[in-house]
Amino acid sequence: MMLRHLLVSLVLVALAAGGYFLFTPQGRQLIDRVHINMQRAENRAHHEAGKPLPGTPDLARLDARLKAAGIAPGMPVYLRVFKLESEIELWVEKDGRFELFATYPMCMWSGRLGPKLREGDQQAPEGFYTVSKDALNPNSRMHLSFNLGFPNVYDRGKGRTGSFLMVHGGCASIGCYAVTDAVVDEIWAFVTAALDQGQARIPVHAFPFRMTERNLRLRQGDEWSGFWANLKTGSDLFEQSRVPPVVSVCEGRYVFEPGSAATVASDVEERCPPDMAGNS
Repeated sequence: MMLRHLLVSLVLVALAAGGYFLFTPQGRQLIDRVHINMQRAENRAHHEAGKPLPGTPDLARLDARLKAAGIAPGMPVYLRVFKLESEIELWVEKDGRFELFATYPMCMWSGRLGPKLREGDQQAPEGFYTVSKDALNPNSRMHLSFNLGFPNVYDRGKGRTGSFLMVHGGCASIGCYAVTDAVVDEIWAFVTAALDQGQARIPVHAFPFRMTERNLRLRQGDEWSGFWANLKTGSDLFEQSRVPPVVSVCEGRYVFEPGSAATVASDVEERCPPDMAGNS
């Protein structure tokens, strides 16, 4: 009887310790990794079976979707990437504000939540990037691809290294965002049309997860929580205005100013704006 009580007590202690662990930064990282790996396995299975990933828009009905949204290729565009959710959003400018046209599932991105630090770490970038015509690769071995421009001025200031970090087709990644051939075809059509119509750069903002207060709170104590809070400031500014903010780097941090139609194509530069309102 005493042995049974001892075993029960040990089990309860182990369960309590395990429960506590899940509320630590390391426990949250474990939960995130399990979620990410399950999502990757599901996406890979669909891709290998030749099926669209769950949540893929009806790509065959592009004309009807365009008509319903009242937009056309050639209008200014903006992309947002969310790692944890494995999603990439396509926003299109209409009447001075950007409207969400499509949310595509990403088939694969490599690494964990957190920024890319060095060449070969297999991490996908997080931060604020821009894509110009010279970043396009229509002859990619991954069907089609465009270079995010990592490292940007922020990354270089932190000593981060890496090259050829792309959004591309297929379902394999070493630091890139793979969205399947069919999806990259549609994104490519919008990106190239906007560039051809005069948008000098396409802003691409890559986030670890949807930048909600809850998501940040769940990851308090993570080594990247301060960096993610900085990213959230820029995300919040877009959510308020539906126009991508002007992004600069000042004293080793991203800083943001309200955007406009005239600034959508601005590059990320090292500059301390005179008015730092809205930046934490």
